[in-house]
This record gives sequence, structure tokens and C-alpha cells, in this order.
Amino acid sequence: MAFTKNSSPISSDAARLLATGFRFLRFPEPLESEFRADHRARLRGWSRIAIWIAASTVTGYVILDHFVLSAEHARITNIVRFGLHVPAVILMLVLTSQRFYNRWYDLGIGIVAPAFGIGTVIMAAYSPPAEVPLVGGRVLLAAFFYYFMLGLRLREALKVNLIVYAALVVAFLAGTMPTATATYLMFTLFCANIIGFAGSYSLEHANRKAFLEHRQLTEVATHDGLTTLLNRAAFEDQIRRVWQQAQRDRQTVSVIMIDLDYFKPYNDRYGHIAGDDCLRRVSTALRDAARRRPLDFVARYGGEELVAVLYGADQAYGESISRSLLTAVRELHIPHASSQCQSHVTVSIGVVSVDAYRVASHDVAVALADEALYAAKHQGRDRYVAIDPSAPRSDPDDGKVTPFREVSRG
Repeated sequence: MAFTKNSSPISSDAARLLATGFRFLRFPEPLESEFRADHRARLRGWSRIAIWIAASTVTGYVILDHFVLSAEHARITNIVRFGLHVPAVILMLVLTSQRFYNRWYDLGIGIVAPAFGIGTVIMAAYSPPAEVPLVGGRVLLAAFFYYFMLGLRLREALKVNLIVYAALVVAFLAGTMPTATATYLMFTLFCANIIGFAGSYSLEHANRKAFLEHRQLTEVATHDGLTTLLNRAAFEDQIRRVWQQAQRDRQTVSVIMIDLDYFKPYNDRYGHIAGDDCLRRVSTALRDAARRRPLDFVARYGGEELVAVLYGADQAYGESISRSLLTAVRELHIPHASSQCQSHVTVSIGVVSVDAYRVASHDVAVALADEALYAAKHQGRDRYVAIDPSAPRSDPDDGKVTPFREVSRG
């Protein structure tokens, strides 16, 4: 299962591209790869229907050719028809099945589609002169089929059609078709490609715009409006999926709970607008310091409490990131005259690293990180505290406490 970095709904690639446009039908990575995967998945059913239409068309021409075209040169056309066209259609039907589609369809269509078109050109080239327009006209159907029916993006469809057009030019230069007929056919195919290109461009542009709009709506729904971090609901969904992935891969996950120190006194002293700006700046600094790998993410857990999740992070790495988080906030130098520990805004951090495959739910890790955060606040704030998940848990009845390991402020 793949996961993507959480991005700001305000400054995301989707919002920026919707504002500035994308004239050349290409997004920056990883958005381009995500669009292609989404586009491919949505069009599997349609592509399969299109292949069935192609099969029906091939069958129809087999019947018509038997009654309309002469038997002259039938050997060549039948070799192409039954040795190339029919196997190509069968192969593409197989590749549109659920088992092979995602991995092999793009590669298969990139080979089969131009081969199919070249086969049609060969059939026209070896037809009697009077029948070249009848057979050659099928190349026009193939051109529009590639642009609109196979789920190909514009660049792919254009590439296929240019290969077929080049084959037609080669047949003309080789003198296998009457000059006037070949010239007329090449011009007609050129015009068909212009029309198909324009229509395919408009269609893909609309598809890409719809993808960006859906992406932006999803980002707005899953991100906190103030901090632009993942919101609580999105956090629960993301950590559940990350935890399941870690269990399958037998990985360790670090959970870091973060709380702004004396944030209520800050709001009381400087006002809620300044408080919102402070929370926004701190959130940005923490996100930039914590997210170093694709599966790491930061979320607003509630109020002034934030949480970072690091995939595949052992205790040493979790503590290293915790030190970076402390430093990132300190370096903001946001004045805080009402703080009882520093003259500037600081944070308290609790961190725990858990072998996901040994724990049934991520809730255990979150609870342990919260305990460590409470200990950091109790011990003076502006620090992080690490907790050993293998140590005995707190037990109010017998007075035992979970051993915490406090690390200097650094």
C-alpha cells in the first residue's frame, strides 16, 4: 500500500496548478504518477469495453471483406488479419483483466496498438488499386480509436498514431499504393490526427482538472484549516493504515506527542490572533523538521497538541527527530513573556518507538507517547521524554510507574 506525504491544502501542488494552469498536460512528481495511477484505475472498465468493440469491428470487417472485396491478395490480408489483428485483440482482452491490468496494460497497448495500425497499412498496401481506399480508410478509424477509446493519455495516443502515419508514408515511398490514392489517404489521416489531437487534448485537460479539483477537496477535508496539518480524523485513518503496513513489514513506528508550553497564557497575553499565528508557525516548523521520509506525517491532535508518526523509526531515530523538533521551535524565537520556563515559545515532547507487529493497535503507542508527554511537562517542559514500551505500565493500585528516560534539553 502506498502513502503520500501530507501537504498543505493552501500551498499544495493541486491548488497551485489549478491557479496557474498546466498547458503541457504534465504535473510535477509525485502528482503526475498519482494522476496516471488514478486515470488507469478509473478507465479499466471502459478500456475493456473498447477492446470488445475492436473485436466486434474486426469480426464485422472479416464478414464484409468476404462479400465486398476481391479474392486478389487475400492471402496477405488474411495473414495480417488472423496472424496479427485477432491475436492482438485477444491479448488486449487478457491484459484488461484485473490480474494483469495495472502492471501490463500500458506496456501491452504501447506495443499492440501501433502493430495493429501497421497491419492495417500493410493490408491496404497489398490490396488491389481500386480497393486501397476501402481498406486504407480503416486507418482513420484506428486513429480515432487510439485517441478516444483505449484510455491512452494524449502523449501515448499521439506516439501510436505517428508510428502508424510513418508506416503509411513508407508504403507510399515504396510505391505499393497508387500515388494519388496514397497522397489523398495521407492527407486525410493527417487531418484526422489534427482533429483527434485537439479533441484528446481537451479531454485530458478536463480529466486532469477534475483530478486536481477532487484532490484539493480531499485535502481541504483532511487538513486542519489553521495549521494545514492533517486533522484528527485524517490522523486516525492514516496511522491505522501505516500501522497495518508496519505489521505486514514487521517495522517499528515512532509516535511523538507534542504540546506547546503555556499556550493559554500566551493567548491571554498576546490575543487569539497572535495565538493562531504562533500555532501556525510552530506547526510549519515541526512539519518541516519531522517529515524526512515518504511515510512520515504530522497532524493536529487537538487544541495546541500535535502528533508526529515516523514509519520504520527505532528509538534512536525517534529521539533524534524529537531533538530536531525542540530546536526548530526554539529557533523561531517567538517571544513568550508569560512562559514559566523560557522567554520564548517552547514545546514539550513525549516519544515512544513500538514494534508494530507486537502490538495489535496503534492506540497503545499513542497512549504511551501521551504518558511520556505528561512526564516531560511534569519535569519542567521544554524537553522531550522517551518511554520504554517494554517496561511495566503504570499501576495506580500498587504505585508502580512506567520508567521514563529523560534526555537533556540539548
